[in-house]
Amino acid sequence: MTSKQAEDFALSLLKPIFAYARKGCATPEDAQDLTQEIILRLLRTLPRINNLQDAKRYCWTAAHNMLSNYYRKKARSGYGIITDDIPDDFDVQSSYERRETEKRLQKQIAYLSKTERQVIIMFYYENMKQKEIADKLGISLSMVKWHLSEAKTNLKRSMDTMRTNSELKFNPISFDIIGNNGSTGTKGHNGNFLRSSLSQNILYAVRTEALTVNEIADFLGVSPVYVESEADYLADNCFLTRTGKKYISNCLIDEPTAEINRLHDETYQRAAKLIAPELFNELSSNVKLGEDGIICPRGDMNFALWALFPYVAALSDEDGISRTVSFEEAATIRPDGAQNICVCSVSPPDTVPPPMYWSSIKNMSGPCWNGNDDFTLWLIDTEWSSRRVDDYGHSIMRDYTLLSNYFSEVELSKDELTHLISRGYLKHEGLPADEIIKLQIVWIKGREAKNRLLNIGNAVITKYRKELEELKEPLIKAVIDSTPPHLKKVQMYGLQHMFHCDGWFIMHCLKNLTDSGKLKLPAKDQQKSLTALAVTAE
Repeated sequence: MTSKQAEDFALSLLKPIFAYARKGCATPEDAQDLTQEIILRLLRTLPRINNLQDAKRYCWTAAHNMLSNYYRKKARSGYGIITDDIPDDFDVQSSYERRETEKRLQKQIAYLSKTERQVIIMFYYENMKQKEIADKLGISLSMVKWHLSEAKTNLKRSMDTMRTNSELKFNPISFDIIGNNGSTGTKGHNGNFLRSSLSQNILYAVRTEALTVNEIADFLGVSPVYVESEADYLADNCFLTRTGKKYISNCLIDEPTAEINRLHDETYQRAAKLIAPELFNELSSNVKLGEDGIICPRGDMNFALWALFPYVAALSDEDGISRTVSFEEAATIRPDGAQNICVCSVSPPDTVPPPMYWSSIKNMSGPCWNGNDDFTLWLIDTEWSSRRVDDYGHSIMRDYTLLSNYFSEVELSKDELTHLISRGYLKHEGLPADEIIKLQIVWIKGREAKNRLLNIGNAVITKYRKELEELKEPLIKAVIDSTPPHLKKVQMYGLQHMFHCDGWFIMHCLKNLTDSGKLKLPAKDQQKSLTALAVTAE
């Protein structure tokens, strides 16, 4: 092969060789230098090779060998890693351990802050001068030097500890319940924002004190790259409060102790035993279906009580609530228009027994209602009923609107009627030719009927008000004492409503009544309509 043929052949491989070198080199500049070295070697050697196949084979063998030499040179020089920050217990002469150290260092770089990460990569991996870094990032030269120093210190500490102190890295928490006390906005329930494990664990990390992104990342054992964007997202939607560079949770995270659970069980058991049997008997004796403005499918009193008892138990004795904290003081207003309190529950550790009926309360939603002076849809979801409240921002609002139209005698389309039937609010009877649509839930017809019901509840609750107040005092104190200072007011808002619109109280009462046989378990075909009622003004 002549020199001219060798030159033409080598230049024809210029682009493929550069692409090969670029995949293996740390920087484009290194790839260019390596490509030049390979081409020069080919120009010197190819004139001695006559066979084209041998020439091709030689070219790629030479490229492979020279890339291997590149790796060895970099390993010896330490290029691409911060050699003065390698822990003392590493033998830098061992190529295997050297490679492992480099991998560990590269991994730890992800835990640096955004600016520290940029400075380290530009200085050590891209060979940029400190002045060039300052100009590119728009910061002073002294700040570049400071960030380099901080990054090297953080990397040394990280390499020494290897993050063995991070509990959540190996045992992340998960919320069992994500509550929504108040109104939802256009983006729906709070659970829509907190579905990811990262979101939940960030909130958990800052439940008691404000932390920076790096401190949260260190606590969780994940990269600040992920924490930074997620924390900003949560702060933008008001689940976190951002002060300077620190974040703190706006959400109540319930993580009870064994003592709080004991008090909780004792308090609610005794309250349910006090109220449930007497209130049930009063409703059974004083409510006449069809005569007192209470309409119920098929005149089934047991079915009616599944809705009437929770409704009356939740809403009675409104005047007895000691309102030391207003909803406006406690609730958070989100950018999408929601105004609510986010309450989350974490499963207790194995050493802490869960509260009584924990599995039942996880499957409960309510009390929930939408309404105005003319019409209210009120319901709860329990283990005995179908679930209707899961998508509160869409399905429930559509249910409410269509039912409101139904009671206002607005003609509904076939699709709208089908929706209400599928959700259990209505039922069709007869053949298509003479089909009749009937209400399938309990109907409290008129304000007088509603007031008579609540007066029954008021009499029972008022009778035992002093005992109920005494019962809840120890539990309230224990919960408040365990609440972070910045959330005590939010916590108190919920606690002042204990035994009023209180899901735990309703669940304990229903368990008391079903266990005693007073309240009979519903038939399967009643589940869609169970524990739901409509209240109309007329």
